Amino acid sequence: MTTGEIGAGGLLPDRHPTGDFFLCDIFGASPKDDLGTMEHPVFSLSTRPDRRILSYEHNGAQVQVVPSVKGRATIHDKDILIYCVSQLVAALNAGRETSRHLVLKAHDLLVATNRDTSGDAYTRLKEAFERLAGTRISTNLTTGGEESTAGFGLIESWEIRRKSRGGRMISVAVTLSDWLYRAVLAKSVLTLSRDYFRLRKPLERRVYELARKHCGRQPEWRVSVAVLHKKSGSSAPLRVFRASLRKMICADHLPDYGMIEEEGDLVRFCRRGHVMERDAPGAPLLRSSTLEEARELEPGADVYALEANWRRFWEESGKVQLKDPDKAFLGWLLKRRTS
Repeated sequence: MTTGEIGAGGLLPDRHPTGDFFLCDIFGASPKDDLGTMEHPVFSLSTRPDRRILSYEHNGAQVQVVPSVKGRATIHDKDILIYCVSQLVAALNAGRETSRHLVLKAHDLLVATNRDTSGDAYTRLKEAFERLAGTRISTNLTTGGEESTAGFGLIESWEIRRKSRGGRMISVAVTLSDWLYRAVLAKSVLTLSRDYFRLRKPLERRVYELARKHCGRQPEWRVSVAVLHKKSGSSAPLRVFRASLRKMICADHLPDYGMIEEEGDLVRFCRRGHVMERDAPGAPLLRSSTLEEARELEPGADVYALEANWRRFWEESGKVQLKDPDKAFLGWLLKRRTS
């Protein structure tokens, strides 16, 4: 290799320009999850390689998930898809062109999904891409108004586009399945709490998904433990699953929803508060520099929580059209500090 081939900072030249790829560059996009995989158990809840074939049928929906030798994609691997879907939906709401071919920065993905950014994190991220690409699904689920029985991978392909000198991935190209991309275009998605990424246990994440999907903006949702067990995709015996639910009820740290055990082997989910649609059409958007300024005004505070509180205040005030949302947010923040 000649010296002229070395790029700035010791990087190889970009031999594969982005072309028709969608660049994931939207700061603070609200986490979005597709309805299909929220409703049905596609991802493994196991912390060890899960090589079992999953066959699931419920109310006419049929799903078969076949893992690769590396195991079925896990609920934590799904963070990658949530990040991609979040970026695409935010872009659509902003009127930008999108594509199912994406380029993302590994560091941005790790930060957005509340993961550490150590060297091991990049290794685990690579393993997650491998499981996502190797997991095959056959289903008749409808996405984007289309129902077809088809087989596909959770992601069609992935490629590390750039590496640092030490071998750490920097840029990754990902091609989503047509099935998932149709769901994005049809806005068949729901907003998740950012605290979803703080949930450590796989079952907690899965139960939150189901609560978000079925309870949504209703005051509550009741479901039998048996049905919840089936929808979760848990491989644990029902009695063990029930015990895990009771631990979750005692811990009471599920975002957005509280859980109550009721007679008849039922669980009731109740909404805690409002799930904010940060990038919904018509919602005021803040510049990243404004959030940085908020960090300086409120050292140590969660600026996203502050932003959510401000948006709630804006909604409760009648959703008044703002000429300068950034100025309005900072003014609200200053008034909050002095009140």
